[in-house]
Amino acid sequence: MLNFFLPDQHVNRIIDIQPEELRQHNIKGIVTDLDNTLVAWDEPEATPELRDWFELMQDAGITITIVSNNSENRVKSFCHPLGIPFISKARKPMKRAIRKAVKNMGFQKDDIVVIGDQLLTDILGGNRLGVHTILVVPIKMTDGWTTRINRKIERRLFSLMRKNGLIDWEEE
Repeated sequence: MLNFFLPDQHVNRIIDIQPEELRQHNIKGIVTDLDNTLVAWDEPEATPELRDWFELMQDAGITITIVSNNSENRVKSFCHPLGIPFISKARKPMKRAIRKAVKNMGFQKDDIVVIGDQLLTDILGGNRLGVHTILVVPIKMTDGWTTRINRKIERRLFSLMRKNGLIDWEEE
């Protein structure tokens, strides 16, 4: 049961993920969460460092789609200036939005990675679809009320994973 929540990889920040590493896994596309994965949940725009990361991925031929549970207004206002396709109101961990993103990118599920900051939405959704998953440390330690509930459950899952020897990093 814990394996449904277990990411394939763990990184501190999304910008720590490099194209060469993704290519080793034959990854051609990224499906990423927005809030607390790319930017803080209350940050409206991409940072210069994140813009550079998007450009690095694009130059390497890696396609990105943002899949977020947040509202269309929030996700569109972030993605539109960057020219990045998105799916809002995704209802992760349901597979439908992730599957749609994979199809829209023209890839098979083995060609993509799902990246996010939450076990209960991003990682569970990616694992349910059977794709490579990467958990990032949340950018900001404050969350909306629904995410706060998820974080409490996550802490218990991390504890169980650590106890069972499934992870060796400390959650932030």
